[in-house]
Amino acid sequence: MLVTQVLELLDPQPGQCWVDATVGLGGHARILAERLGAEGRLIAIDLDEENLALAHNRLSEAACSCEWIHGNFGELGDVLRRSGAQQVDGILADLGLSSNQLDDPDRGFSFLGDGPLDMRIDRRMEQSAVELVNRLSERELADLIYANSQERFSRRIAKRICRARHGARIRSTRKLAEVVASAMEVDPGSRRSKIHPATRTFLALRMAVNDELGNLRSLLSEAPEWLAPGGRIGVISFHSVEDREVKIDFRKRSGEGVYSIVNKRPVIAEPDERTANPRSRSAKLRVAERTDRPLGPRLDTR
Repeated sequence: MLVTQVLELLDPQPGQCWVDATVGLGGHARILAERLGAEGRLIAIDLDEENLALAHNRLSEAACSCEWIHGNFGELGDVLRRSGAQQVDGILADLGLSSNQLDDPDRGFSFLGDGPLDMRIDRRMEQSAVELVNRLSERELADLIYANSQERFSRRIAKRICRARHGARIRSTRKLAEVVASAMEVDPGSRRSKIHPATRTFLALRMAVNDELGNLRSLLSEAPEWLAPGGRIGVISFHSVEDREVKIDFRKRSGEGVYSIVNKRPVIAEPDERTANPRSRSAKLRVAERTDRPLGPRLDTR
């Protein structure tokens, strides 16, 4: 996704050391490895152990040296210390889910097929979406849905969820999608519904289960410590809440002289890519470059 834009704005060079913080199925890792070449080094991180293994297999003959790490990009510093890296020349984080995660009903990320209400990117995690949906109070659910997705009907949705679970726990993606649609009084199959009415609710729950905003804030906080002067960080986000976090962080650090913002406005996919891959329509890429200014006191954005 945004392959041409990633290469142009991040500008990886032969022999450099880069981090693909969300390797997924290895699409960006492959193009980075080709640019880095035989003398380069790629540190590939992913929270999904299955995807990490798939990417590893697909890049078994990668042009550069690759290290495959099952971990959380929110713990960037710990990951890089374990890998022995001193500094890196670039960091790329694609915050979207991969197609196989979305398309697998057993993962519970999507309402397009019926499956368990899971949503854990790392299956080792204890809390899944079913716990949140059935445990949180009406107010807590409403606040979570609104904060993570800006869903304006969050109060109505939370009230309907609590009413529905009173008889029996909500355990499946289909059931939750039906409850949300009924709360919004929208038929998902009608022309009136341009997007599925449960889209924002599912997004908000997934973000909560995986602490996606907390991890993003940690990544943004730790990145300047590890980027070499002239090194670049790029983040591809898919909705306004994530994009705002990135924009605010980049602008703040630019004001402190730590970053130079490479693209003032987020870059989006070209029309051809948006047509071929509808999921790219919401993708936004922001890039910043590390200056040689030393960091001040450590920022804690949590």
